[in-house]
Amino acid sequence: MEKKSSKKFTISVIILIVVGLAAIFTAAFSKREIVANVGGEKITQAELNDVLVKRYGQDTLDSLIEKKVIELEAKKEKVSISDKDKEKEMDSYIEQYGGKDAFNAALQQSGLSKKDIEQDVIQYLSIKKMLEPKIKITEEDMKKYFDENKDSFDEKEQVQASHILVEDEKKAEEVEKKIKEGKDFAELAKEYSTDTGSAQNGGDLGYFPKGKMVKEFEDKAFSMNIGDISDPVKTEHGYHIIKLTGKKAAKDAKYEDHKDEIKETLFNKELQSQYQPWLEGIKAKYDIKNNLKVS
Repeated sequence: MEKKSSKKFTISVIILIVVGLAAIFTAAFSKREIVANVGGEKITQAELNDVLVKRYGQDTLDSLIEKKVIELEAKKEKVSISDKDKEKEMDSYIEQYGGKDAFNAALQQSGLSKKDIEQDVIQYLSIKKMLEPKIKITEEDMKKYFDENKDSFDEKEQVQASHILVEDEKKAEEVEKKIKEGKDFAELAKEYSTDTGSAQNGGDLGYFPKGKMVKEFEDKAFSMNIGDISDPVKTEHGYHIIKLTGKKAAKDAKYEDHKDEIKETLFNKELQSQYQPWLEGIKAKYDIKNNLKVS
């Protein structure tokens, strides 16, 4: 599955903060606390803290200072984020990760919670509200962007297919025989297909353009008619039996159909451009003392 790149803050950014916070707050523990023992040699909590603070402390503290400055500025400008706005942004964020399963897997891998990400989203929305009045996207800007990037908006010819993937020709012939006997294709996919990503959906791969699949599979799929079921097709992945379920002809993009998308793209680009100068400007308003000592 193709994932969209995040246009905002990513889980990796928050990892830095969380790891750094762990280093700073665990310093309160006893220096005598033993966290590991190797061949009779002890590693203390204090030694671990020193390493973590040295590696992550300054970057993390800088991030926390910036977060606090943004919070103070948002409070000063009376910026508030509703639950509805937060949930809408979270839905968009989850979609960028490829859906709930992929998002939850990323959270689990990083050791973060959904609440950590929600706090990050609230910060992003606060920044957006404060910078939005400074960003102007004109109709001329949008039309120029569309003209310069029209190829990316044009819809290519696409087909929709399901497949049953097996390891060898003998198994492919066995499945093919069952199909010819009238067995349901989707049920056979669930039973036989080694492509676990599509098997539970009856082998459905959705719509895809040329260049998305391996050549042998693609050549066959684009030559078929809706409802056709192929003979076994050999690729580097094994043997595929393909069923074509849909077709979409190529379609030229129209500017009016993509205005909202273009505006959002240009806005986010400008937001990224203006963020750092804006942040430095508001930081200058506050008395900031950094007392972290890193040996």
